Amino acid sequence: MAIDPVCGMDVDPEKAKGESLYNGEKVYFCALRCKERFDAEPEKYLAGLCALEKLPRVNAHPLQDARHSPKNVRRVSLPITGMSCASCATKIEKGLTGLSGIVEASVNFAAEKINISYNPDDVHVSDFVKAIKELGYGAGVASVSIAVKGMSCASCVEKVTKALNAVDGVVSASVNFATEKATVNFLPTVVGVDALIKAINSGGYKALYQSDEEDLLARDEREKKEEEKRLRLRFIVAAIVAVPVMTGSFAGMIPRVPSFLGNNYLLFVLATPVQFWAGWRFYRGAFIAARHFTTDMNTLIAVGTSAAYLYSAAMTFFPNFFEALGFSTGVYFDTATAIIALILLGRLLEMRAKAQTSEAIKKLIGLSPRTARVVRGGVELDIPASDVVEGEIVIVRPGEKVPVDGKVFDGSSSIDESMISGESLPVDKEPGDIVIGATINKTGSFKYRATKVGKDSTLSQIIRLVEEAQSSKPPIARLVDVIAGWFVPVVIALASLTFVIWLIFGPAPAFTYALLNFIAVLIIACPCAMGLATPTSIMVGTGKGAENGILIRGGESLETAHKLNAIVFDKTGTLTRGEPAITDIVVAHDVTIASKGLSMEEGVLFYAASAEKGSEHPIGEAIVKKASAKGIALSNPIGFNALPGHGLIAEVDGRVVILGNLKMMADRNIPIENLLKETERLSDEGKTPIFVAVDNKAVGVIAVADTLKENSKEAVSALKKMGLTVAIITGDNRRTATAIGKELGVDRILSEVLPEDKAREVKKLQDEGKKVAMVGDGINDAPALAQADVGIAIGTGTDVAMEASDITLIGGDLRAIVTAIALSRATIRNIRQNLFWAFFYNVLLIPVAAGALYPFTGMLLDPMFAAAAMGLSSVSVVTNALRLKRFRPALT
Repeated sequence: MAIDPVCGMDVDPEKAKGESLYNGEKVYFCALRCKERFDAEPEKYLAGLCALEKLPRVNAHPLQDARHSPKNVRRVSLPITGMSCASCATKIEKGLTGLSGIVEASVNFAAEKINISYNPDDVHVSDFVKAIKELGYGAGVASVSIAVKGMSCASCVEKVTKALNAVDGVVSASVNFATEKATVNFLPTVVGVDALIKAINSGGYKALYQSDEEDLLARDEREKKEEEKRLRLRFIVAAIVAVPVMTGSFAGMIPRVPSFLGNNYLLFVLATPVQFWAGWRFYRGAFIAARHFTTDMNTLIAVGTSAAYLYSAAMTFFPNFFEALGFSTGVYFDTATAIIALILLGRLLEMRAKAQTSEAIKKLIGLSPRTARVVRGGVELDIPASDVVEGEIVIVRPGEKVPVDGKVFDGSSSIDESMISGESLPVDKEPGDIVIGATINKTGSFKYRATKVGKDSTLSQIIRLVEEAQSSKPPIARLVDVIAGWFVPVVIALASLTFVIWLIFGPAPAFTYALLNFIAVLIIACPCAMGLATPTSIMVGTGKGAENGILIRGGESLETAHKLNAIVFDKTGTLTRGEPAITDIVVAHDVTIASKGLSMEEGVLFYAASAEKGSEHPIGEAIVKKASAKGIALSNPIGFNALPGHGLIAEVDGRVVILGNLKMMADRNIPIENLLKETERLSDEGKTPIFVAVDNKAVGVIAVADTLKENSKEAVSALKKMGLTVAIITGDNRRTATAIGKELGVDRILSEVLPEDKAREVKKLQDEGKKVAMVGDGINDAPALAQADVGIAIGTGTDVAMEASDITLIGGDLRAIVTAIALSRATIRNIRQNLFWAFFYNVLLIPVAAGALYPFTGMLLDPMFAAAAMGLSSVSVVTNALRLKRFRPALT
């Protein structure tokens, strides 16, 4: 065995990926990349050659560096999706071997797997996944949502996130404080869910996971209700007890208050259960944090209220001792009790407000049908919708919900899909059409065959995407998490500094002032407001998007979308219907057609459609469809003969009919001068002219085009009004593309672009400094969607396009793009408002609580008011986020 001098891996010379000659000796490499590095800088790796034991040791041995040690090289195997041939495997290998820290990447096309050897100090598994995705393929990354109990503030989020990201095999982890959920993307080939749960639990929190999403949601809902019930009970007890404690504390100042209420021993008895029973959650949280050498919101509350309580208890039982030391004998049981009651009230209001932010998910799950009528053994049976299996025949009657996704094969109806796509008008369904589970059948009865059931159904996928989006974080939130991680220790330091300054420089009684200001600083600081500022807005915003048929993949997509200033539309299937349609029928003025009493235009269509009858060519089908729509009875063609690239010849009712292009007419010596002017006009409009000749005489031209979708013009116009540069990209010739572009009023037209060059065109726009969105629906759009800052896929398109996108429109209405961008702007604006309030609150009021205004105004902040303000700050942030529920689409 030899040693690769670049990475330190053992290499079998017979299986080496490369070799070089150095001073007459062969050097072997485990990967071509290592050979390229060595050949470029042989002196740099000279020390590694001592492993050959034929050269003297020179300078330091790089293998002594742990990063180059074979022991530090890890290996991982990933499934790869989207490969179509061996060249795909080569492309992925080259793409990954270019990453720093990759020792070797080997793709097995047959097994659809990639084996990677890498240095974990230089590269992370998330880099592999990102690189594979950017190449246009998918990696075998699984996603799981785990409920996390026991988080009390934003710093807890940071701890759980770090714990999960530290687990080998985790691609990314995002923890949402508002939903109390962790969404983890991981490699199942490396790590299992059990390890993720263990990482969470080891941090002092409680992880809950159940494979059945609906059961987990129900369990989570039940636990939240029980938690709210316990919290309400503790608040009520604390509030009731706080009244006599506060009244007794001011017994000498309030008339007609019995003097016994001012007894310190009675106040101690009343305050103790509030401190240690109602406030136990704060002690528990602080203890868990301390056990892991960290601090959080609970630490602030526990230290602050304990300072007031313990000082008061000491004054109650040892008053003479403190009097001798010159301390005031006043007690502050009222402060500790009122703070706990007010903070519990704030938590209760916050919990109720947060519950409203997740209404979108609850509504989506509520759409799921409970039962289905299926045919088994020739008998109709009503069964739970969850028991329907793929391929089973399902019957739906008027007024019923469609239980699962499927394809209609018998009957027709009109279906309300508004709950899925956001489009209000019912959609007609006939045999061959797709129906979606949870939509409502309006009129007729029909039978269909189930194609997607359970977690594969459209509704389940929508729920999964919305949950993942709600659990994600935009880049702006990551900065907040970093600040929140340092926030509590800084506040404790500031509170301690406040205590010392007041104790040394404060007026008499200095200790009392120092203590109260120390407590006020601890209590008024609110990392909760910072922790809630982003996730609550993301939850409401993504939920609102789902209501309007817009699936936003995550917080990063939402944040980027508001910065967009350019948008590129793929033409075919996105702006247009994606199938040819008859737009014009031009009749030659110098001919007549005797055909069953039809008009001249209908006569041209009759002969053309009869000749095309039974044709499978898209243009032929469009011509036949047009004739059927006009109610024209067609004849059966005889001697049908298709000439690829030219046209066709057939006999209809004894007459020879020729359909084709200009070359077809020229080859048959059919004069077309009387139609050339109209043909040029149609071509300039981006339409394809098809000549129709009967008995060797040109009788007319039928124009075919891929027509624009109903709302394309309106969507483009609205996007331009929003300040975006609008472009179309197409493989069509310049004339056709220009015609479509002019009709739409776009700013740029990118024509004759090959599918593989679409991503390059998007990159060119980005190089101009633009934030670009790409809208597409086909497989060949996937690389461009991935290249764009925001990829937007049409839900009626392919799964590959939707997988590569950041935003998916469930329906085909392009006006939803306008709504998506407007929603993004509204959500980010809301997040900024929340963050401003959260930071402004803390920056302004912490100095006030420390007594910064005392030298100028003589004003100090009572700790009880600090507690009320702290609770109000969290509630205000959540309430502001809920305003997004009033968002309405600009175009409907």
